[in-house]
Amino acid sequence: MAKNVGILAIDIYFPPACVQQVALESYDGASKGKYTIGLGQDCMAFCTEVEDVISMSLTVITSLLEKYKIDPKQIGRLEVGSETVIDKSKSIKTFLMQIFEKCGNTDIEGVDSTNACYGGTAALFNCVNWVESSSWDGRYGLVVCTDSAVYAEGPARPTGGAGAIALLVGPDAPITFESKFRGSHMTHAYDFYKPNLASEYPVVDGKLSQTCYLMALDSCYKYLCSKYEKSEGKQFSISDADYFLFHSPYNKLVQKSFARLLYNDFLRNASSVDEAAKEKLGPFSTLSSDDSYQSRDLEKVSQQAAKPLYDAKVQPTTLIPKQIGNTYTASLYSALASLINSKHTELAGKRVILFSYGSGLTATMFSLKLNEGQKPFSLSNISSVMNVEAKLKSRTEFPPEKFVEVLKLNEHRYGAKDFVTSKDISLLAPGTYYLTEVDSMYRRFYAQKDGEKTNCENGSVTNGY
Repeated sequence: MAKNVGILAIDIYFPPACVQQVALESYDGASKGKYTIGLGQDCMAFCTEVEDVISMSLTVITSLLEKYKIDPKQIGRLEVGSETVIDKSKSIKTFLMQIFEKCGNTDIEGVDSTNACYGGTAALFNCVNWVESSSWDGRYGLVVCTDSAVYAEGPARPTGGAGAIALLVGPDAPITFESKFRGSHMTHAYDFYKPNLASEYPVVDGKLSQTCYLMALDSCYKYLCSKYEKSEGKQFSISDADYFLFHSPYNKLVQKSFARLLYNDFLRNASSVDEAAKEKLGPFSTLSSDDSYQSRDLEKVSQQAAKPLYDAKVQPTTLIPKQIGNTYTASLYSALASLINSKHTELAGKRVILFSYGSGLTATMFSLKLNEGQKPFSLSNISSVMNVEAKLKSRTEFPPEKFVEVLKLNEHRYGAKDFVTSKDISLLAPGTYYLTEVDSMYRRFYAQKDGEKTNCENGSVTNGY
């Protein structure tokens, strides 16, 4: 039976096109700081007409296989998490099979998981469970989280983003699951949904969505704490984990969420928080749950009380979500990528708690244990392969006018047929896949910008397409 199953390798891709939030504030006529301080966002990645969730997935999978020299025949399960609907029947996974078919591997289980931003977590759990099960055939699992988050003109538009993350799953991993410490909360809500199949824009109830997120957080934390206490014989508090990662629609909600965990600790066991926090939170000890979700005073005070712990346990996880925006299913895992990028030399032996949320609603809080691992599957090598800083620096900033123009073109093209893209790939790095056309039968065609290609026989890298 496989031991220490978890994430062996990670790679990340996000489009090279981006718009600065400060510029978007000015363009939208928003008050200064509304997006940068109010939402806590710095920049937003977006897909131009030549990129979409399929091209990003093809790019990130190919990159991971090449950089880790993985023969495509070694993949036995491929799961995709996405809420960006390209086809109502044909899964994104089937498009990705093109990489494996040409190497003679069509024996790969798994399809897409869809429920708002939670699909990536569902896909990851499926792959981990497969490796741990009697169905496992000894090969790797591969998870892709891919989304393009776009919104109609209005207050939600600056909470968009785009990106894809690939996670290689197998035994003896540097990032392993503490599966006994896991709590889920699933119920019915209309906080964010996409009922109009002619548009990729969602219907959003922003106030309800934030409340649903925090209610799910409270519930998942309660279940996780209960399971920890049964197993370990002592109460759990935020001091029992080194880092906390959150699904990040925007950074301000991450700040509020971590503060909410501190408030939960205070209510469950006041002695688990320091004196300063106890004093600040004391006046809110008798608030009802419903009132606590609406209390601006509690929100403000709890964030102040949590700030030193936030800086230590959460801030190192926020770089990529703040720089590329909300990537839906990839959002939580871009926080994990940020942590490895910033702290990879200090993570051995650390416990990381992750909170995954998908509107509608589904949520799970779960625990990972980290160790350095052996090359190529080591945290240091994962950081090196992702090359986050260089990817962020090499992006091209678009003025807001051009960003809006691109969104209008993509609106027109969503669900359309019989068009050819500009094929302007000047911004794309070598090896990046891109959309070339959608024919009269809605069939989508992709090409790869000249770059390195994987040799199917030995996983070595060769040049050319």
